[in-house]
Amino acid sequence: MNINQLKSFVEVVKNDFNITNTAEKLYTSQPTISKQLKILEDELNLSLFNRKNNNLISLSEKGEQVHKVASEIIAQLEKIKSIVTEDDVGQKINLNIATTHTQIRYKLPEVIDKFKALYPNVSLHFHQGAPAQMAEMVKNGDVDFAIATESMHLYEDLIILPCYRWTRSVVVPHEHPLTQLEHITIEDLAAYPLITYVFGFNGRSKLDKVFYQHNLTPNIALTATDTEIIKYYVKRGIGIGVIATVAFDESDQDTLTCINIDHLVQPSYTHICLNKHTHLKDYMYEFISLYAPHIDKNTIQLSEQLQSVSHPAETYHSLPLLN
Repeated sequence: MNINQLKSFVEVVKNDFNITNTAEKLYTSQPTISKQLKILEDELNLSLFNRKNNNLISLSEKGEQVHKVASEIIAQLEKIKSIVTEDDVGQKINLNIATTHTQIRYKLPEVIDKFKALYPNVSLHFHQGAPAQMAEMVKNGDVDFAIATESMHLYEDLIILPCYRWTRSVVVPHEHPLTQLEHITIEDLAAYPLITYVFGFNGRSKLDKVFYQHNLTPNIALTATDTEIIKYYVKRGIGIGVIATVAFDESDQDTLTCINIDHLVQPSYTHICLNKHTHLKDYMYEFISLYAPHIDKNTIQLSEQLQSVSHPAETYHSLPLLN
């Protein structure tokens, strides 16, 4: 058994059991990957995969167990490489971050400006996705960390650092009947078609929960992962929008009214999510600190040492508001 065999095995699983895609990712040939897998199975004297017509379709029961250990080994090797490789000042470095459109558009511009002034040789690469996609990116090592806004159960086996509270608002055209109400109720929202985030994205599930608690069914006209799309279709009269309050800015005020609904839906929280095997370098610590100044290097390192961190309720109540 050698590292190349384990790496081929782990990469095949990551690529949904597609040997051709795995070979491309590892810059090798399909026969080479197949041979590595066969040698590994022969040496272990077991079948790691469930097969159909000679195609790999899933992991066997023992394969699941071996994959868990193999993934840990490959992750530790990558961590060793990261530790022993010194960053040359002139070398081009990539920092990969998974996050949402709202974060990139409204929270991160100032952070990026400050970060680029400090680390001009670091190329920033943002990967957008729904929570499940971002969690997989972190677990697979495709990104260095994620800035996640909801569905935190998907990140349970990662290091999670609470950063901010964020709230929701309804956006409507200036002449909309909701602008005449002093106090919006959930029944008021149920009376109109809704345009909001894709389920599981930016915490729409909390909004669904409020409707459910009042025995109401929301009339969803349209969902999107991009806040600009939501506001665009509100302007076109498709429905009323429910967005993160931070995503309403001065440019929207000419055509839209923003109505806070804190009294209807509880705040949600933004977190930094790290793979426990990631070796954070100085520029990574700096980016996190620029994004959330109340999180310093010592806090992150303590969380890394604990690996499994349970945050008390008061931690969330005291978080700064995302604005």
